[in-house]
Amino acid sequence: MRKIILTIVLLSGFVISKTVINQNIENQLFLLPDVIFNEIETNNPDVASYELKIKQPIDHNNHNLGYFYQRAFLNHRSVKKPTVFVTEGYTCTNNSSTELTELLAANQIAVEHRYFGESVPDSVGYDYLNLEQTTADLHHINKLFRKIYPTDWISTGISKGGATTIFYRYFYPGDVDVSVPYVAPINREFEEERIYRFLDTIGSDECREKIFNLQARLLKNQEKIIPLLKYYSKGAGLTFNYLSIEEAFEYAVLEYPFSFFQWGYSCDGIPDNTASLNEIVDYLLEVSGIDFFSDRSIEAFGPHYYQSADEMGYYGYETEKFKKLLKFLPTDRNPHATFVPGKLEVTFDDTLLRKVNTWIDKNGNQFIYIYGAMDTWSASAVPQSEKVDALWFFMEGKHHGNARIRNLSKSDRKLLEDKIQEWLN
Repeated sequence: MRKIILTIVLLSGFVISKTVINQNIENQLFLLPDVIFNEIETNNPDVASYELKIKQPIDHNNHNLGYFYQRAFLNHRSVKKPTVFVTEGYTCTNNSSTELTELLAANQIAVEHRYFGESVPDSVGYDYLNLEQTTADLHHINKLFRKIYPTDWISTGISKGGATTIFYRYFYPGDVDVSVPYVAPINREFEEERIYRFLDTIGSDECREKIFNLQARLLKNQEKIIPLLKYYSKGAGLTFNYLSIEEAFEYAVLEYPFSFFQWGYSCDGIPDNTASLNEIVDYLLEVSGIDFFSDRSIEAFGPHYYQSADEMGYYGYETEKFKKLLKFLPTDRNPHATFVPGKLEVTFDDTLLRKVNTWIDKNGNQFIYIYGAMDTWSASAVPQSEKVDALWFFMEGKHHGNARIRNLSKSDRKLLEDKIQEWLN
């Protein structure tokens, strides 16, 4: 009986505590202009969580063009806690807490990138999908929520979201106190050639030879492999109108080394010449995947490809070694990995990249960069600079998916935590 009473008392305390937290933050959210909020489930008794719809102008320089609503998620702990500002590079679909948020026991605001997910203007032209407008979205949200959380802001993001964190700090250096981009590429040109040098030198000679041999074998046998891929695609519900399935296959073969190192595959797992065609096709589908070049994936990542072709830069595929084996992709130039929606003609402008690369070398203070040393995207990492007060971690043996604070050594993690506290204080 006493256990039952104690359980009831504890549950009552949880409900009362939760109600107080919710009521306090909701009173303040009601006062914010341009914000619609809806409470959502969270299992943490110390957190109140909300899905937000934030009114944003399509063009921050001309509000007459109209508005759209940008999706975000708020995890609230206390107005006295720091606020982690998550700059997503793509969609944002839930209120998952980042490791940085948990490390600091912080509030968290995670923002979906404009033109992704539910954060899309009614008229889907791409004229206003650029980093000036994207970071202005974030600045508007920062100004709104500083009315509730006035101090100690830390921005963070992963991959394209990490790059967004860097660009955001460039446009609005005073918005946050600390920036922690993970595995964030900042390119220098439309076709980032540092990636080619990375792929030519990463790993052992033996490993790179095994990769090349597998690529060559796949291309030499594509007449037998394409029928297998057609059966696979039919079962997976994949269509190939933007690219033919033959083009998609050749792209997947060229993509293979990039994905291999990006996601940390083992050289020991590369099939040798004794493997059957079915086995090497299954392996290719696991590592680089023909679905990545299907209509469904190209459409989903369309805004990202537009940004890459317009001002962010991306990567291509060297074809010199495969000129006699490629039948459907051009060999007079390196095919590029941007698949712009509607095959629009986009003229790349490197002005912003040049400015940001110059700025960050001299003015990029209070950044913590986390990269996986074997991740292909570390090829276009922000270079270390002694001119700024910043930290770099290039994590040996880690890749795009596990270069995280939780996997740092104890000494490196302490260094990171101490530096964040120093900068916030």
